[in-house]
Amino acid sequence: MRGLVIRNTGSWYIVKTDDGQLLDCKVKGTFRLRGIRSTNPVAVGDVVTLTPSPDGLTALIDGIEDRRNYIIRKASNLSKQSHIIAANVDLAALIVTIAHPETSTTFIDRFLASAEAYRVPVLLVFNKTDLYGDEERRKLEDIMALYRNINYSCLSCSAETGDGIEALRRELQGKTTLLSGNSGVGKSTLLNLLVPDAGAKTAQISLAHDAGMHTTTFSEMYFLPEGGSLIDTPGIKGFGTFDMEREEVSHYFREIFRTSAGCRFGNCTHTHEPGCAVLAAVAEGSIAETRFNSYLSMLEDKEESKYRSAP
Repeated sequence: MRGLVIRNTGSWYIVKTDDGQLLDCKVKGTFRLRGIRSTNPVAVGDVVTLTPSPDGLTALIDGIEDRRNYIIRKASNLSKQSHIIAANVDLAALIVTIAHPETSTTFIDRFLASAEAYRVPVLLVFNKTDLYGDEERRKLEDIMALYRNINYSCLSCSAETGDGIEALRRELQGKTTLLSGNSGVGKSTLLNLLVPDAGAKTAQISLAHDAGMHTTTFSEMYFLPEGGSLIDTPGIKGFGTFDMEREEVSHYFREIFRTSAGCRFGNCTHTHEPGCAVLAAVAEGSIAETRFNSYLSMLEDKEESKYRSAP
């Protein structure tokens, strides 16, 4: 029997079989013996093979079909392990906010670098535009211009007023999309707008810290009325990159990689070397300082070999 993993609650998975059944499943114990360095060897979006129990009510997951791609981050509690956020996705929609709470560009850049490494296209969705004053709107325009300039798709919207939601629907139609972002950026509210029967819990922002409170505690796939699906995931505070060699980090910053062709040395780290085209581009402003600082922070990860939470 074969099916699609549509929900992961930690120890149990819900699998939608090819004939439309929903089965509660557990992972067969042998998965733990194959050297899979992950806190979750099976992820939402995986296509798996199953052995049903004699009563047909539950099943064991005994195989995973090859993944087209996946998004992965370093597990926050076990630094030598990874956490697979989702598998077999056509798009990752990163929900970000300029304020209430503020999403750091470091977090955005780490997410983009990981998506680049695993060949997953990204759409940056700037939510909560209804809450922004003039200064915040100027900042929004500047940040969207920065990412559009390096060929990332961006759109702005308000889950409260509905502004930009139809444009977002068009971007998602027919695709399997990962929804990700910090807690409090409005993922659950957007999900409820896009999938009316989702019933995702929402919570008020903590006034004391202007930060979000976790409302999603597990990953789940929802099917869009117009075709396609959304994989909702718990909000994440930091994004520790995983399985990335130090010399590869620059490859996942598009403008740094492109500019590095002009460096004097082929093994340039873009930190101190003479004739570095990247350092020259940062100095003249054609590479954003925020992006370069994010690159340096990821190099620091590789030096320290530890998880470093984005602010």
